[in-house]
Amino acid sequence: MTHIVHAGCLVGVDACPVQVEARIGPGLPTFEIVGLPERGVRESRVRVRSALGAQGFDMPKRQLVLNLAPGDVRKTGTAFDLAIATAILAASGVVDDAALEGTLLLGELALGGALRPVRGVLPQLRSARDRGLTRAIVPAGNAAEAALTSGLDVRVAPDLRAVVEHLGGAAELPRPTPSVASHDAAGPDLADVRGQASVRRAFEIAAAGGHHLLMIGPPGAGKTMLARRLPTLLPTPDPEEALEIATVASAAGLRPPGSLEAAPRPFRAPHHTASAAAMVGGGEPVRPGEVTLAHRGVLFLDELPEFRRDVIETLRTTMETGEVAICRARQRVRMPAGPLVVAAMNPCPCGYAGDPERLCSCSPERVDRYIGRVSGPLLDRFDLHVMVPRVPTRDLRSAPRSEASAAVRARVEKARARREGRNATRPLETLFAETEDAALALLDRTVDALGLSARGYVKALRVARSIADLEGSARITSPHVAEAIQYRRLDRRPLRERPLRQVG
Repeated sequence: MTHIVHAGCLVGVDACPVQVEARIGPGLPTFEIVGLPERGVRESRVRVRSALGAQGFDMPKRQLVLNLAPGDVRKTGTAFDLAIATAILAASGVVDDAALEGTLLLGELALGGALRPVRGVLPQLRSARDRGLTRAIVPAGNAAEAALTSGLDVRVAPDLRAVVEHLGGAAELPRPTPSVASHDAAGPDLADVRGQASVRRAFEIAAAGGHHLLMIGPPGAGKTMLARRLPTLLPTPDPEEALEIATVASAAGLRPPGSLEAAPRPFRAPHHTASAAAMVGGGEPVRPGEVTLAHRGVLFLDELPEFRRDVIETLRTTMETGEVAICRARQRVRMPAGPLVVAAMNPCPCGYAGDPERLCSCSPERVDRYIGRVSGPLLDRFDLHVMVPRVPTRDLRSAPRSEASAAVRARVEKARARREGRNATRPLETLFAETEDAALALLDRTVDALGLSARGYVKALRVARSIADLEGSARITSPHVAEAIQYRRLDRRPLRERPLRQVG
């Protein structure tokens, strides 16, 4: 007789259902695991054998075969330990098969039988619920993320013995307790920024419309400080967004939020030495990269020209589609990748081109080579190009505190509500219909004067739509378009004919 236990494995940030099939047959005592197990899964034989003995259970004295179905999916990780041990106990008659129906089992076994937390419990639980399972048992160390799942009777266990007693009805495992929502009031706030009124305005527009933003300025101008405050301007995630954020964090092995109400927007700032696999995901098994870990949040790329060309060019597709596809010979993995991308760069190698107080030491050829490290198509995908001037040190003392993040976030939420009330994904024809004729004429003249690409033309129009939403205007007017054009800084012909060092 074949005994079946439900388990699962991670593929990217999604869970693939796996059935652990156990069968005892005649022959010498052997323990075989088949079904494309990788080394970590094959080593579970040692952990399971030791855990069973430590918990007072005996291994079968005959031939034991375990199959991890489906057989064409590579099984990775240590989360199969509990399911394998339970399947052996079911084959030995210790656990009733009826108690295993509709139950997902996840967990790594220590040699003494204790259950250790595993990666990706939240996507596993969501997948189990979607495919019709009704119960789940996970390690007590995964209780925080297990509490985020609804529609499934989840129990947490400290060790193998407690699982067997629960399945046999001798004792009952506790349910995970949801954490109390708490917000960190000491986080970064836009009020800490002195000066930089034009940049703060650009950040508000970017948050309102979800526009990618590129900052250009000298060292010490506050680009990193501003970028770290952008997540505080974004609306609080709704329950579905919060669940997406927590699922990605769980799949990556990061600590999920204590509750969906307290889930913050992610902020990721990879170093410029990051590889392409670290940026978009990869490896064996495939794991999410920085662009997926920043999904629904902010991905900050400081010193953009210092990144390897092949690394940042991988972002060209994700910035347009909001997802990343990892293609392998055996599989194709899709993962969400919809962060708001914010990048920062200096205007030249020394960083002081156009500075009114410090002289730039770079030749025009060096400036051209530096700017040329970032391709034109990638620059074109940034909706807003913002110059960040250096704030004089005397102004840091005398300048008043700027508007707090909470006030700006309130306007952003109203602007997004207006956009969603009409159509969040408005086609180009609808944008034309919402734009006054004078504003369209101004945009047409801009295309002729600045040489905007078709993508730049559409992005300027969408930025103008966000500006109108912030002002509560149903129509896009000429002032909205004029402000949006100012943010296409790198599309201006003087910048292409002469280096950035001559721009004030």
